[in-house]
Amino acid sequence: MWQGRLRQSSEFVYEIPDDHKEGMRVPGTVFTSERLLDSLLHDDACEQVANVATLPGITGRSMAMPDAHWGYGFPIGGVAATLIDEGGVISPGGVGFDINCGVRLLSTDLTEDDLRGKIGALTDAIFRNVPSGVGSKARIKVTPKELDDILERGAAWAVEEGYGSEEDLFHLEENGQMKDARPEYVSLKAKTRGLPQVGSLGAGNHFIEIQRVDSILDDEAAKTMGVNSTGQIAVMIHTGSRGLGYQVCQDQVSDLGSSFSRDGGSFHSEKYGFSIPDRQLVAAPFESNEAEAYLGAMRSAANYAWANRQLITHWIRQSFSSVLSRGDDELGIGVVYDIAHNIAKVEEHEIEGKRSKVCVHRKGATRSFGPGSEGIPPDYSDIGQPVIIPGDMGTASYLMVGTRNAMSVSFGSTCHGAGRVLSRTKAVQSFSSNSIVRTLGERGILVKAASPKVVAEEAPDAYKDIEEVVRVAEGADLSRRVARFTPIAVIKG
Repeated sequence: MWQGRLRQSSEFVYEIPDDHKEGMRVPGTVFTSERLLDSLLHDDACEQVANVATLPGITGRSMAMPDAHWGYGFPIGGVAATLIDEGGVISPGGVGFDINCGVRLLSTDLTEDDLRGKIGALTDAIFRNVPSGVGSKARIKVTPKELDDILERGAAWAVEEGYGSEEDLFHLEENGQMKDARPEYVSLKAKTRGLPQVGSLGAGNHFIEIQRVDSILDDEAAKTMGVNSTGQIAVMIHTGSRGLGYQVCQDQVSDLGSSFSRDGGSFHSEKYGFSIPDRQLVAAPFESNEAEAYLGAMRSAANYAWANRQLITHWIRQSFSSVLSRGDDELGIGVVYDIAHNIAKVEEHEIEGKRSKVCVHRKGATRSFGPGSEGIPPDYSDIGQPVIIPGDMGTASYLMVGTRNAMSVSFGSTCHGAGRVLSRTKAVQSFSSNSIVRTLGERGILVKAASPKVVAEEAPDAYKDIEEVVRVAEGADLSRRVARFTPIAVIKG
C-alpha cells in the first residue's frame, strides 16, 4: 500500500512530489478521483510512477492515467516522455510485453433489428473464423520471408494480400505501419513464436465484441466517424502482437539487464552511467546501439499487431456476410479507428515554450491528440484523434476524441480501458465462469469463450468502473466523450 505523499491539486489531479524518492528528476502526476483512489493506493502503481520519474532525460512529469494499476516496471496506465537530444532513454518496461496491444472499432450500416434471431449464429461464425485462446494458431500459413514482410509493412501487407481495402489503412494509427521497423532485430525465437499466430485473437483480456450504440454525446463528432444513431451495430477488436511481441520484450529486457548490477538499493550500469531503482526499468540511452535494436524490434512487433487486427477485421466481415447473406456494400463495415496502447514513439511536443523531440512511452495508455494535430487522419482533424476506451465485458465502452489540453498536460495521452482492481489469479478464486455467463446472458449479453478460466479472469467485478474512469478522463480534459457502446455478444480467447 502506498505510504508516500499524494497532494490533490484539482478534482482529478494528484501530485507526487519530486522529493518522495531519491533520484526523482520530475514530480509524478496521477489522474484519478476519490472513488478510484482507494484501489490505486492498495497496489504499487504510485511507487512505480515515482520510479519512472528517475529515468534519465525524463521531462514534464511521470504520469498515471485514470485506469492505472501495478504493472511491469511502469504502471499499466503509465506515460513518460524522455528528451532525445538531452540524454533521454528508452525503457522496454514503458511499453510492456504485448507490444501494440490495441483496439479497433468497426462501424456498420446495420441495426439491432438486422441481427434479431441471428446473434448466436453470428457469434459462432466469428468464433470459428477467428482463431482464439491460449496457443491459438492462425488460419493462414506464412513463410519466414512473408513474416519479415509483415514485420516491416504491417497492415499494408494484409491489404495487399486481399484482406481488406486501402481505405481501411487511412483510419489506423500510423496507417498501420511504423516506419523504421527492423525485422533483423527480432530474434529467431520471437519469429518462431509469431509465425503460427498471424491473424489470431489470443487469450487473456483480448476480445471481439459485437456492440450497439447506446447513446451519442456529440452528434457532429460521431457522424464524422460514421456513428450515426443509437441502435447501430459496431464491432470492437482488442488484441496485440501475441507471442512474438512478448518474446521481443523478453529478449530486449534480458539483453539490457546484463548491463545493470545491484548497487545497494538500486541497480547501476557502468556502461550507460546511470542507476535505476527497479531492475524492471532497464533502459538504454536513445542514441545507442541497444536502443536502436529495441526500437527496430518493437516497431516490427507493432506492425505485426496491426496486420493481426487487419486479418481479424477481414474475417469478421466474412462472418457477417455469410450469416446475414449480404454483400460488403450492404453491411457497410468500415474502420472508425485503430489505436495502440502499448508503444513508444518519437514525437515533437511543446516543452517550456519550445518544440522538443521526445520519446513518449505509453503503457496501457493511448494517444489523445487534439484537433489539428499532426498524425490525425485528415477527415478527423477538426474533431481530434479518435480514442477508443473499452470497458469490461459486462458494461459499456466509449468512443472519445483527443483534446488540445491533453497535448499540453499529458503529451497527448489518455487512459486505455477500465483497469484491473483484481489480479487474474484473484479473479479466478473469486468468481465462477458459469455464474458470469448466466448473469450476463440474463442481461442479453452472449458470452462465448475458448476457456472457462478466461471468463472468470475477466469478470466484470475484476475491473474498475468504466463510467468513473471515463468521467476522470473527461474531467481532467484528457479526452472527450463522443458515443457510448454496450455489448450484445462477447468472444473471448
